[in-house]
Amino acid sequence: MIEPHALRARFAERLSAHYGVEVPAYTTLVDVVDEVNRDWWSERGASPGAEALGGAGRVGAERHGAIRVGTPAELAQAARIFAGFGMFPVGFYDLRDARPVPVPVVSTAFRPIDPAELERNPFRVFTSMLATRDPAFFDSGLRPRLEAFLARRQLFPPRLLELADRAADERGLPEERAEEFVTLAAKAFALGSEPIDGPWYRELESISAVAADIGGIGSTHINHLTPRVLDIDELYRRLAARGLKMIDEIQGPPRWDGPDVLLRQTSFRALDEPRTFREADGTVRPGSLRVRFGEVEARGIALTEAGRDRYDQALAAADRLRAAESLTGQEAAARVWPEFFPATEAELAELGLGFFTYRVENGAARAVPIVYEDFLPRSAAGIFQSNLDEEASAPSLPPEADYNQDWLSGAIGRDILDPYELYRAQERASREAVAAELGPAHPFTTGASTTGADQIGAAI
Repeated sequence: MIEPHALRARFAERLSAHYGVEVPAYTTLVDVVDEVNRDWWSERGASPGAEALGGAGRVGAERHGAIRVGTPAELAQAARIFAGFGMFPVGFYDLRDARPVPVPVVSTAFRPIDPAELERNPFRVFTSMLATRDPAFFDSGLRPRLEAFLARRQLFPPRLLELADRAADERGLPEERAEEFVTLAAKAFALGSEPIDGPWYRELESISAVAADIGGIGSTHINHLTPRVLDIDELYRRLAARGLKMIDEIQGPPRWDGPDVLLRQTSFRALDEPRTFREADGTVRPGSLRVRFGEVEARGIALTEAGRDRYDQALAAADRLRAAESLTGQEAAARVWPEFFPATEAELAELGLGFFTYRVENGAARAVPIVYEDFLPRSAAGIFQSNLDEEASAPSLPPEADYNQDWLSGAIGRDILDPYELYRAQERASREAVAAELGPAHPFTTGASTTGADQIGAAI
């Protein structure tokens, strides 16, 4: 049997190969990511703590994809497919109140949830569903036509769903069926070749480019496939030097001398891709769309609820400073960050701001930061908005439809898991293992530095 982690690795590799053909600049992105990561490891790879947030094997294979679907039924089918690859819905993201340009979607992310599975292959797919019921975006004249269009299409063939269910039920597939499953799944997320209904697409595009990308065509596709880099600032510089048009700045926490937390992201801007359009008179003409872009990410430490509160406070302070002094978002964040976050991972653990696992080394318990495996709504929206046309504007109404995590869980027939509970369970299990080995009275010690050059011990 080919187990889920091996199926998942094949799936990610197949999608990466397809996407490199569809978006050649993605191949350039991956090449530069590999170059930056090799340089990073050559400089720091031998230092203590250098692999605290993932070794070279994991980081090199790491990807997250992004897809968009139109209905709860399509999302439920996507959930079945991802379950066959050992990936489950984690987290709820509502991008409808993003600023300055709301995005008419609610989202979850499918990923492995067992720490061992994440180490084997941490492939994730950020999956957005069009919020067709929200009148802030789709009025009573458009909504029934949009829902009828979505109801007519079939994104995933029955054979793919059949194999996905079998892989999930049997924890894998025999080789022949495994190859068929991966091939069908990758094909389902490849760019379609059918002509696009031009008037219909443009009607949706007048509301949102994302709405048109979801509801204006008869298929779905990978919108971006994101590798992980260990120095995102250096990557940004190297990509710009190669002539790729980058978004204005990196999204997420700033570069600073303290612990890297959560997620930093950037991308090159969406490129013109040739597509064909069928016009109202039946003629088919060549054209182009700009909906897919090259994203890259740098992952840090998963924060606790208290840590996320600090993060939100830091962002609010950075926004105020940015407005007052005409700074970039990253400049403002770097200025305020030391007011909200400690300078070492040891302090981050002591203050209960980050999640850590514990292991026994030389008779003492040492803390290892848990990698943040999820996403940031503001950063996701920032990436989307940075790639939208400049003339895009926000709807005049606030989001009104009652989309929430419980509703989405019911709609797809699967519990959307709480990422905090997953991190907390991972930390708790490691503490219990250490207590069993050393005895419950033995003090825990943390042991990670901000640079990976030293080990700093502190009782907690």
